[in-house]
Amino acid sequence: MNCAFVIPVYRHGSTLEDVVKSLLPYKLPIIVVDDGNEAEEAALMAQVAERHSEVIIVKHAKNGGKGAAMTSAVRKAQELGFTHVFQIDADGQHDVSCCGFFLDAAQKNQETLICGYPLYDSSAPVLRLNGRKFSNAWARFVSWNYRIVDSLCGCRIYPVKPYSELLRHHAVIDSRMGYDADILVRLLWKGVKLISLPVKVTYAKDGVSNFRMVRDNVHISVTYARLCVGMILRLPILVFRFIARGCK
Repeated sequence: MNCAFVIPVYRHGSTLEDVVKSLLPYKLPIIVVDDGNEAEEAALMAQVAERHSEVIIVKHAKNGGKGAAMTSAVRKAQELGFTHVFQIDADGQHDVSCCGFFLDAAQKNQETLICGYPLYDSSAPVLRLNGRKFSNAWARFVSWNYRIVDSLCGCRIYPVKPYSELLRHHAVIDSRMGYDADILVRLLWKGVKLISLPVKVTYAKDGVSNFRMVRDNVHISVTYARLCVGMILRLPILVFRFIARGCK
């Protein structure tokens, strides 16, 4: 297994270096996607790259969203010969002490998606928690996979090959807040196996959030509407897989 970390960055230039430093003990390259940041944020990111040779910067001229950033990162990873990418959010919410467990699981299950599920402390907003329950229920429904623990966590290890196959076949993967659920469901549709592992998540009191409650919940709902159509088209094979899993 040849793995690189991936950090999509938009408006989190000030927290990037702390996240990068926390990942250095794992001795892996770090692909950082500058997703159309303003000049001040971009300068902070450039400084991080100058101080840490592990960092590889991919730049977007305009903000395209998390999904667009991950698409660019996966293409870059494939170009550089990586077999896996380990997605970590740039805001420092993830406790990266979990990374060793995630990497061990990926090493032993190299064709499997390793997906984090959050262990929240008291800093987690109640509205976000309730919205997550809705999203998780829909992800299980449209994928016919009751083993999904969390559909939105940004701490994941993706095998590059099936991800790249989706891109090569022009799959329309959501570019913004519906991305994490969309790519999860589409990989499960392809037959990629799933392992869920816990990661501690903390919300900083003064943290910068790119989530907009009304706009992004509507956007996620539209994403699930598209996935419902895709589910109907794939229903026979999804039912067959569901029954097969239940017999094991």
